Amino acid sequence: MDSNQNIYSGLLDGIEWIWFDLDDTLYDFAESSHIGLSRIYCEYGLDAYFSTVDHWIDVYHHFNAIQWGLYNKGLTDQHSLRYHRFVDPLLEGGMSQAKTDELVWELDVVYLKYLGETGLLIDGAFEAVAHLKNKGYKIGVLSNGFTGVQNAKMKSSGLDALVDCLVLSDEININKPDRRLFDYALQKANTTAAVSLMIGDNPDTDIAGAINAGWKALLFCPKQQSADFEAKLNQSKPLSNLREILNW
Repeated sequence: MDSNQNIYSGLLDGIEWIWFDLDDTLYDFAESSHIGLSRIYCEYGLDAYFSTVDHWIDVYHHFNAIQWGLYNKGLTDQHSLRYHRFVDPLLEGGMSQAKTDELVWELDVVYLKYLGETGLLIDGAFEAVAHLKNKGYKIGVLSNGFTGVQNAKMKSSGLDALVDCLVLSDEININKPDRRLFDYALQKANTTAAVSLMIGDNPDTDIAGAINAGWKALLFCPKQQSADFEAKLNQSKPLSNLREILNW
């Protein structure tokens, strides 16, 4: 038996549903975002406000991270997030309030379009999900993302053909890590926490949320291991590469 199979065999005992986060777990959000923001920089003349495309992207991500942190805690709504994640960096770059207000919703639409159409997946994602599907597991995706763009990502990447149940926080306006979203996912899939495993890259929303809802959970951590997190929540060794799943 492969060593990876030994590591995770206990985690899989009794599991019927394997759920994944979408962005940065299956879908390559980081690269897709870089492509979309680079195109916006060129197409909207943002070189007048930011010295380089990387400067623009860094400032955007700074403010975007602030908004998502608030959103995941229920401290802001989707409309405000989508407004401020463009307006705040553009103001920082020196664009006038009037100009940012003129552009913000056009940029929102264009950016989400670019995000959804790349079809880029994290290395091994499609193969891993297909492998689990062929092994007889039901596949779910549980995401805090916005409905339109998440559906576009599923279609452009081909994941829609493999996934049995897609659950988006938009559907009930409750975000991970709130256990009510996990409970809603179980209801929608007609299953139970006892047979559900969540795999995701965010320890606070994906993993802690799933564990608090009575699910099993496995952290996907491709860049660095998280020993403190393992000890805190008695976690299995994090996945460092989705291709490890091919040994399950």
